[in-house]
Amino acid sequence: MKKRNLLTIFAAIVALVLAGCSSGASSEPIKIGSKDFTESLIISEIYAVALEDQGLTVERVPNIASSVIPESIENGEIDLYPEYTGTALLTIFELPLETDPDKVAETVRAAYEEGGELTTLDYAPANDSAGLAIKTSVSEELGITTISDLQEKADQIRFASQGEFDQREDGLPGLTEAYGPFNFKSSTVYDNSLKYQVLLNDEADATPAYTTEGQLSNKEEFVTLEDDKNFWPPYNVMPVVRQEVLDANPEIAETINNINKDLTTEKVIELNAKVDIDGEDYVKVAKDYFESLQ
Repeated sequence: MKKRNLLTIFAAIVALVLAGCSSGASSEPIKIGSKDFTESLIISEIYAVALEDQGLTVERVPNIASSVIPESIENGEIDLYPEYTGTALLTIFELPLETDPDKVAETVRAAYEEGGELTTLDYAPANDSAGLAIKTSVSEELGITTISDLQEKADQIRFASQGEFDQREDGLPGLTEAYGPFNFKSSTVYDNSLKYQVLLNDEADATPAYTTEGQLSNKEEFVTLEDDKNFWPPYNVMPVVRQEVLDANPEIAETINNINKDLTTEKVIELNAKVDIDGEDYVKVAKDYFESLQ
């Protein structure tokens, strides 16, 4: 009887040990963060769905303030998130201005890897840079397709500014230094949220923009001007990842890089439009997009 009890206890101990080993072997959830705006939410969700499709466990950490998220990944509160090359270059690391996308990506990767804890994956073609949008009808009528064209014909353009654009170094003062003076026919300050409606109402002809805004999906009404003198640096989507997490899950790199190679500016504009204009949920938009790639 005693021998049977000992065997039973021994079997129970073995079972517990095996269970503990099995638990320890399972990977920790990969914590994917996002910034607190539509585009970042969509892209981080696409990453999450793609990694889950590879059998990895994912924990979502959405809506982190842009000013806080670099510290969040340094501290291990998140393991991966979509950053922008220009933001990393100029804001996070405060490095000299560079406009070649490959050189910016190389410089930023080296800066992240200096501490040994972080690295970056391949950047996407999608470029969420500052820019200028103009009414398509005005662009066609006056032959304005570049910022140089706009500068040359500024006296025929009613400009819808947002106030701070007229003061910022990377706004009108910098553009003036790069392209020459913009002697607009008129320049009126509007709330940023109203700028496209102002153009639709024919109260203005051109406005500052970000190059992946969902409203730019309406090609019949709006067109983005080419920054032909490369005044603005590139802001390509670029994942930042903790090195230890990448070492433990090397399939992350191939999975995310495969997503990024097809993530163009036009595609991100479409995805943003589905959420910001059509009112779809970003989780659904991200899932639908991922499934369209299969």
